[in-house]
Amino acid sequence: MEGQGLSAKIIDGKQVSSEVRERVAGEVAEFIAGGGHRPVLATVLVGDDPASHVYVANKHKACDAAGIGSVHHELPSETSETDLITLVRAIGDDDGIDGILVQLPPPDHIDADRVIAAIDPTKDVDGLTATNAGLLAGGRPGLVPCTPAGVIELLDHSGTGIEGAEAVIVGRSNLVGRPLISLLLGRNATVTAAHSRTRDLAGVCRRADILVAAVGVPGLLGAEHVKQGATVIDVGINRTDDGLRGDINFDSAIEVAGAITPVPGGVGPMTIAMLMANTLAAAKARAAVPN
Repeated sequence: MEGQGLSAKIIDGKQVSSEVRERVAGEVAEFIAGGGHRPVLATVLVGDDPASHVYVANKHKACDAAGIGSVHHELPSETSETDLITLVRAIGDDDGIDGILVQLPPPDHIDADRVIAAIDPTKDVDGLTATNAGLLAGGRPGLVPCTPAGVIELLDHSGTGIEGAEAVIVGRSNLVGRPLISLLLGRNATVTAAHSRTRDLAGVCRRADILVAAVGVPGLLGAEHVKQGATVIDVGINRTDDGLRGDINFDSAIEVAGAITPVPGGVGPMTIAMLMANTLAAAKARAAVPN
C-alpha cells in the first residue's frame, strides 16, 4: 500500500471475525454431513475472575453459533495444581472431546506451564503446548495459537502482501510474538523481532512494511515508529482510565499508516474466531487417525 498522507484504512476485526465464524460454521456442517462427528470444545476455569468468566461465556456462545458442542468445568480458586492437572489429563483421555482450553492465567499458586504441559497436544486448541510450538517453529502442521493466526487472517483480508515484505514484531512472548515470527516466516516475510532492549526501536520499526505491536504498554508506538503506508497491527489490549487502549498511539499512527487495526475491534475479535477454526481442525485430525 502506498501512503498518500491520508488517514489509514481501518481493518475491521469484527467484520473479519464474523466472516471466519460463518466459514467455520459452514465447514462444521459439511464435516457432520459427510459422516464426521460434532466437534466438542471443553473449557476449564479456575477461580472467580469476572473477566475470565466473560471470556469463557463468549467462547461457548461462539461454539453454539458454529455448531460446535461445548462443555465447561468450573473449579474453585483454591483448587490445587495437582487436581487441575488431573482434570486436564482426564479430559485429554475423553474420546468425546476434541479441544481443551484452560482459561489463563490461573490463580497464583498454580504453574500455568505445568498445566499446559498436561494438555493433549492433539486437543491443544490454544496451540500452547511444547509439541505444537515445536511443530510451528519447524514449519510443520499443528494447532497454531489463536491470536497470531488471527493476525495473519487480518493481513490477508486487508490485502497486505506478506511474501517478501519486511515485518517487525515488537514483543516476543510465547503467546503472540514468537509464534507470529514463525507464521510470517512460513509466508516468506523477512522478520525482525524487536523488544525492550532493541536499540533505536523507532528506526527498526520504520523499516517495516508490516508492523505488529504486542508488548502490553499503552500507546508505546506512535507515528515516528511507522513507515509511510505500512500495515499496522495492534495486538495490545490495555485497560486504562481512558478505557481500552492498544500498544499503538492510534491517533498519530493513523496519519502515516496505510492500514491499521483499532483497539477495541481489531485483533481482539479474531481470537475466538480462530479458536473455532482450531476446534474444527482438531476434530478433523482426530477423525482421520484410526483408533
